[in-house]
Amino acid sequence: MLLSGARIIMECLLEQGVDTVFGFPGGQIMPLYDALYDYTSDGRVRHVLTAHEQGATHAADGYARSTGRVGVCFATSGPGATNTVTGIATAYMDSSPIIVITGQVPLPSIGRDSFQEVDIVGITLPVVKHSYFCKQAAELAPAVRQAFRIAASGRPGPVLIDVPKNLMVESCEYAPAAPLPLDRPPEVSMRDIERLAALINGAERPVIYAGGGVVISGASGELRALAEKSRIPVATTLMCLGAIDRRSPLSLGMAGMHGETESNMAVSSSDLLLSIGARFSDRVTGDIPRFAKGAAIAHIDIDLSEIGKNVASSFSLVGDVREILARLLPLVEENSREEWNGMVRGWKRDAAPASGGAAGGLGPDEIFAVARRLLGEDITIATDVGQHQMWTAQKWPFSNPRRLITSGGLGTMGFGLGAAIGAQMANPDRRVVLFTGDGSFRMNCVELATVSSQGLPIIVFVLKNGTLGMVRQWQKLFFGRRFSATDLPDVIDYPRLAEAFGLRGWRVGCAAELERAVAEALEYGRGAVIACDIDIDENVWPIVPPGDAIHNQVTGEG
Repeated sequence: MLLSGARIIMECLLEQGVDTVFGFPGGQIMPLYDALYDYTSDGRVRHVLTAHEQGATHAADGYARSTGRVGVCFATSGPGATNTVTGIATAYMDSSPIIVITGQVPLPSIGRDSFQEVDIVGITLPVVKHSYFCKQAAELAPAVRQAFRIAASGRPGPVLIDVPKNLMVESCEYAPAAPLPLDRPPEVSMRDIERLAALINGAERPVIYAGGGVVISGASGELRALAEKSRIPVATTLMCLGAIDRRSPLSLGMAGMHGETESNMAVSSSDLLLSIGARFSDRVTGDIPRFAKGAAIAHIDIDLSEIGKNVASSFSLVGDVREILARLLPLVEENSREEWNGMVRGWKRDAAPASGGAAGGLGPDEIFAVARRLLGEDITIATDVGQHQMWTAQKWPFSNPRRLITSGGLGTMGFGLGAAIGAQMANPDRRVVLFTGDGSFRMNCVELATVSSQGLPIIVFVLKNGTLGMVRQWQKLFFGRRFSATDLPDVIDYPRLAEAFGLRGWRVGCAAELERAVAEALEYGRGAVIACDIDIDENVWPIVPPGDAIHNQVTGEG
């Protein structure tokens, strides 16, 4: 059948099962929005108009992270396209599959400094898995179909499709097609899996170091089964929280700079470190020559480029984590490893509290305790980046994968509210909560307009300490208390700000006030903002000083 380029794009999205698109219209993408009108009118596609293109990209990312499906967003050319760059880079660093479709000036106008012309393909080249610049209407359907295959295959990631405006209005022949099959990962030989099993069976002090690849591959069940059968303690990255129940005796929690003491001590004392879907980020390893110094390192990852990139491994397997663990499990022997697990239990007992008390006021411990008690734990949590992010990772007992939506690799302040919107739209039956700091919240609070317009019941907890907390903590500990440009003027009236967007807001200073605010927010049933006053000197503990070994943690001031 003969369709316009814009309708071909929409039909191809339907082929892929897309039900939600986030975006913001503009001149060069207007024909696509004109086509979208019919698809939203009859309910085939839901469009979420965000307040900013960066918010749309983060929303597509939150949709993808919370579901495992590809998220989609639209933006126009020029500033619309450049506003997506931070969101694209965020998705790239955390291997999140999103498709960003940008409008572009017509082909005859390319290279003439036309109004709102920018080379978005060139700008995003380092932070996309692949990109397409279409030059003919006949290229549109293949580009969209291939983009979905690439975004979701292997190690997922963002794909950009840049479409000149004239192609959207030109007519072209369209024939429906099924989604392309995803690329198969490399096949791992049984001999190599047997070698890995022998390494595990022969280890006395093994530790599993699990990363975001476990969640992406859907291998949480296999990870738990392996740990239980062989009684191997599990340290996770930030991106893997929830893959193993934090309450499990085998869970060590997060490893690295702000990791749990038992996690860092176990990694540092291990004789075999089994890395599964993790990339050995500098935030985890600390000083690399002293990282797991006495351990053989076995590395499983779907991405060959990660093998040996940051930490040398003595044995590696390249392939799908879930498939490899499923084949490995029958070969691993049951082993209580009582002596080793006894050492781990000792580190847990001796660990210092992750943070101090609030001395009659409100602190992170109280905030998360109240939230857990009143909201329950069957929720999805989004965060921004900073102290609140680390407190969330330390204090919330994540028990299922895809329940923490956070920016790990890029560390994007301003990520949280857009991502929460995407996660809530994708999971309407599960409450989404955002924990943020007052520094991060200022970067994305405009998306409260989207929360309000969409009627989303997202509760935003602003951990308000009047400063850029993590930066200030570093200045305090490592820069001689020279607090340069970190303190924030107290100029925002949070309740009135929320009310300006048609929502409810509270500012609280103690646990009793917080309990009342949460109860009222739940009764209200729509979006809400709760600003929680905490002390400016409430810091994240433990912390590994930059450049130090991860077992040399600082657990408090003094």
